[in-house]
Amino acid sequence: MATDASDGQDAAAAGHGQRVLDLLDKAIDLQSPLVRKNIARARQRNPEATPAQVIRSLERMYVSALAATGAAVGGTAAAPGVGTGVALALSAGEAFSSLELSALFALSVAEVHGVPLDEIERRRTIVMGIMLGGSGSATIGKIAERTGQHWGRQVVAKVPVATLRQINKVLGRNFVTKFGTKQGIIVLGRVAPFGIGAVIGGGANAAIGTLTVRAGRRAFGPPPTSWQGLPHGTTPTSEDSDG
Repeated sequence: MATDASDGQDAAAAGHGQRVLDLLDKAIDLQSPLVRKNIARARQRNPEATPAQVIRSLERMYVSALAATGAAVGGTAAAPGVGTGVALALSAGEAFSSLELSALFALSVAEVHGVPLDEIERRRTIVMGIMLGGSGSATIGKIAERTGQHWGRQVVAKVPVATLRQINKVLGRNFVTKFGTKQGIIVLGRVAPFGIGAVIGGGANAAIGTLTVRAGRRAFGPPPTSWQGLPHGTTPTSEDSDG
């Protein structure tokens, strides 16, 4: 009996973990085609912006958008006639939006740095590695058997895809644990009444965004000094700014 219960719990945990990873893959698939348009938006005010300036704009856009989505969902708990169940449902949708925003940010920064995004495994490593922060970079360095800074350029762009698959298996397990725990705490905070949820949701998301920005800086290091020499297509054209 006890064994059956344990097996059931393990199966449920495995199912939840796979759902989290499926959501991550969905977020990456949806956002990958939008990377160049995102970079173009970051350059709208200054078409002559350097890669460093574009990355700073991407960072500000990301943190602002993440904080806004958290505050918007948190504020629903204080609205008349809106119950906790509705707030929880909205928060589940916001969690996916946060994944999308984080995937778009990480892949956009990688594009500005000239890191190839042709393989899904490379995109997974970039997104999970940055979202996991220090633990992600440690895992990547250990499995790739490479030391030094800036794994985004030194590992993702250079190691074989087979090695990236090994890395992503470990990152995936860590991501499920960290993402599930973090989102669970934030969700409970967002549904607090009297507008407190808006403050908690927005503040928590802004804090997460700031940590992700720092992880991105560590992953890729100093931005390129110019657009020259970066892979073809990195610099957005006027068509990418449309819409």
